[in-house]
Amino acid sequence: MRNNTTRNSFLLFLTACIWGMAFVSQSKGMDYMHPFTFNGVRALIGALVLFIYLIVKRKIAGNAAKPIEWGVTLRAGIWCGLALTVASTLQQFGIKYTTVGKAGFITTLYIIFVPLAGIFLKRKVSAIVWMAAGMAAVGMYLLCMTESLTLGTGDIMVFLCAIVFAAHIMIIDYYAPKTDGVIVSCIQFTVCGVVCGIGAILVGEPTLAQLSEGLGTLLYAGVLSCGVAYTLQIVGQKGVNPTIAALIMSLESVVATVSGYIAYKIGFLKTDQTLTPRQIAGCVIVFVAVILVQLPKEWFSHIDIHIFHKKTETNADKSEK
Repeated sequence: MRNNTTRNSFLLFLTACIWGMAFVSQSKGMDYMHPFTFNGVRALIGALVLFIYLIVKRKIAGNAAKPIEWGVTLRAGIWCGLALTVASTLQQFGIKYTTVGKAGFITTLYIIFVPLAGIFLKRKVSAIVWMAAGMAAVGMYLLCMTESLTLGTGDIMVFLCAIVFAAHIMIIDYYAPKTDGVIVSCIQFTVCGVVCGIGAILVGEPTLAQLSEGLGTLLYAGVLSCGVAYTLQIVGQKGVNPTIAALIMSLESVVATVSGYIAYKIGFLKTDQTLTPRQIAGCVIVFVAVILVQLPKEWFSHIDIHIFHKKTETNADKSEK
């Protein structure tokens, strides 16, 4: 069991690396085409890669292939696909107006949103989670707010994207034990590709020239970021606590920042990806908050107990008065 957990954790780490570098290809892709076009094509590429893999896999397995529960599998794929469509669209539009590094760190806020979602599920949210949320807010302020106290359009879009990605993680966590992760991934990318494709036709005005010029970025985003990484996420999350999985995948923010800076320095990206000391401080605070919220709860149990006792004593003092 421990070996499976270690293996799945490593798969999630590979996912983080692929996603982190995908921010560069996503940013570069905007030089050639509309966000809907980019997301639609890359999602369909990912779906095609997975479809071919599934055909080959079941052909090799033959009669030994496991039966597919199509009802729950289709529901999982459709819900994951819709969540992915909204999140990836917000991210792709947002990355047009912000840097790769900022987009990476803002996106990782989904780590904090996952446990906070427990409020709506009537679960207790610990004091550490609230503390991490406060730290994340401070980090976001340093990272995104300008001297005129305005928040960039791209930053807002990526922030909303992080909220939807948190929902995406919870949906996967619910369906993962009941379904084949590769089939679900194939369905979700088909849904995302079709919806974004319709958007591209309506407002994106896609052309073959755009696709030809941006082929490299589309292949990386489609084959690796979609076809490989999202599947690794679904497979890797099996047997791994969703918050721990989120912690590992949060490393994509670090990879995004480093790869974005290197891409700018070698001339691959035209927009300056350099972060100011203030923004770096914001990144550090956000990342510490993300790590803090994923550490074992027993490490901080005395904090919650202290707060509870303090509150009880205060109420007792009031009653005595």
